[in-house]
Amino acid sequence: MKVGLFGGTFDPPHEGHVHVAQTALRRLGLDRVVWLVSPQNPLKIAAPVSAWDARLAMTGRIASHPAMIVSDAESRLNSRFTIDTIGRLKALFPHVHFVWIMGADALAGFHRWRAWRQIMKEVPVAVISRPRDGLRGLNSPAAKIFARGRLPATMGRRLALAKPPAWIYLVEPLNFTSSTALREGRRPADAKVL
Repeated sequence: MKVGLFGGTFDPPHEGHVHVAQTALRRLGLDRVVWLVSPQNPLKIAAPVSAWDARLAMTGRIASHPAMIVSDAESRLNSRFTIDTIGRLKALFPHVHFVWIMGADALAGFHRWRAWRQIMKEVPVAVISRPRDGLRGLNSPAAKIFARGRLPATMGRRLALAKPPAWIYLVEPLNFTSSTALREGRRPADAKVL
């Protein structure tokens, strides 16, 4: 089974997140996408965060595709960091081929994540294009350091079976919705909010 892990604060979850998850599901040929709703993003400690149970419920409402699962695994596993979550899930499900899913905005700051190099060595990574962050993501320290592990977009359906470090950058029509803009009451004219 090929399963995408899509982690985030999802504060609030929106159509841009759905776009990333659906793109990964389709282009990577995944059997499932698991949305891992983080109780608290360690990089956003100072930022106000909506209550975790409210974010979990909102995410459940928008991730309505039958192949998508909204999970409280990080809370149940008492896992604060992505590297820990990945390790525990791999141990619990040794026959599942996991792929970490992120938007290009996350790739741009990926080098600030705890054990980010190890994450790249643990699971293949799928990066989905996001507005304003494509170039920043592709010029990030992670993209440069792991440039040799980058696969062409045409190999998307093979990514889950690739030996890490392996990653792919998928370009799709862009969705301009962002959680930051929604929290600040801004909404791009071409964005749809669920």
